[in-house]
Amino acid sequence: MAVPEAVYVDAAIWKWAGHRWCHLMADDTDELHRFAAELGVKRSSYQGPPRTSAPHYDITGFERDRAVRLGAIECSREEIVAIFRRVRVPNGKGRS
Repeated sequence: MAVPEAVYVDAAIWKWAGHRWCHLMADDTDELHRFAAELGVKRSSYQGPPRTSAPHYDITGFERDRAVRLGAIECSREEIVAIFRRVRVPNGKGRS
């Protein structure tokens, strides 16, 4: 039986443009895009290879609250860093 892919969010602590921001990440890039679309986040907001080594979206605290209600797993800074390392793409190539 396949294990369902998970989606994760850290705390919205990064201040920019009058909002607090956090990271939305997933075990699988396709699941990340599907979840972001369900959340109403534009695909143009995606950050991944080759721009960054780990596929993710930066989302606002408001979007984070909705993501948690939709099933995203809340993570500490240490946990999101571990996820970042697990899903990162060496040399910015690959799974996007």
